[in-house]
Amino acid sequence: MIDGALLNARLKGLTCFACGAAHDPRALQSVCTRCGMPLRVDYDVRPFQVGAEPSLWRYAAMLPIDRAEAVTLAEGWTPLLEVGRRLFVKDESRNPTGSFKARGMSLAVTMARALGAKALATPSAGNAAGALAAYGAAARLRVTVAMPQDTPRAFIEECRHYGASVHLVEGTIADAGKWLKANGPRDAFDVSTLKEPYRIEGKKTMAYELYEQLEKKLPDAIIYPTGGGTGLVGMWKAFDEMQAMGLIGPDRPRFVSVQPEGCAPIVKAFNEGAARTEPWPAANTTAYGLRVPSPIGGFLCLRALRETKGTALAVAEKEIVPAAEELSRKTGIDVCPESGAAWAAARRLYASGWLQPAETVVVFNTGTGLKYR
Repeated sequence: MIDGALLNARLKGLTCFACGAAHDPRALQSVCTRCGMPLRVDYDVRPFQVGAEPSLWRYAAMLPIDRAEAVTLAEGWTPLLEVGRRLFVKDESRNPTGSFKARGMSLAVTMARALGAKALATPSAGNAAGALAAYGAAARLRVTVAMPQDTPRAFIEECRHYGASVHLVEGTIADAGKWLKANGPRDAFDVSTLKEPYRIEGKKTMAYELYEQLEKKLPDAIIYPTGGGTGLVGMWKAFDEMQAMGLIGPDRPRFVSVQPEGCAPIVKAFNEGAARTEPWPAANTTAYGLRVPSPIGGFLCLRALRETKGTALAVAEKEIVPAAEELSRKTGIDVCPESGAAWAAARRLYASGWLQPAETVVVFNTGTGLKYR
């Protein structure tokens, strides 16, 4: 159990998002011990002075542990690039290891190490594995990752480059997770999506950055390619924190969750009015980060979409790569396939009138496209 003096004094505890059960933040925690759902990190929320550091640790006052304990590679504080009239791309490809996964892994690895973990493991579609391998190396912790066999080779070699043990599994990220549960190291702590509380805390800093970069205003809409949904849930949480501090009122950006037609459990549940997602059969897409057939946090994504009066769209597979190429050629940004799906959705929403030219809109580029080529 950790020395409480290392934790942020504002940290109040951990609470299950689903059933409200309390958990001790001084010990390693995965999911709720009562219902098996994700845990939320709770704070004594009050205004704070943003730091000068050009990384997500500028928001250390609203992160769970003392800055001195951070496992960091200078993640976060990525550029918000204007690509049209009131249209912006938040370019997460500038993060260490080339994706937004660096944010979550910085916090997850920091907390796991501080709480006594000796080894780490995760299933991944690619980018999360690379980020964990890098942050595990920085923390001097052993890392094991399992990925689908058809994961692009660059992701696999990246993990090996950082010294991780890599296992390739037939099927999807869900099958990789099952393989790790059955065959992974018994002493490895699982840091997979929403199976521990702190990746959300890293991802929520994207919302704080938007608030700063838009000069203490929020966009009208956020278009977000959604696999496991940690970033969407994290930003939703951050906006609630901002309101509790008095920084913003009750209005929120409308969240748009974008998925490929070949794996769209959140879109399907949203359109059907369901409260939870159902496993997607025979998931198939080359936007590998979106091939998440059974997101444990699907119910939270749906809640965020509905509370913000947002929507969810599925994009045809044939649209994804051309849309990524179009946005890259329009802007010079290295756009990944997942964000090609987001750009295709943005075009559709403008065409339908759901998005208006006078609105401020942010499209997330969640990672570099280099690893796919």
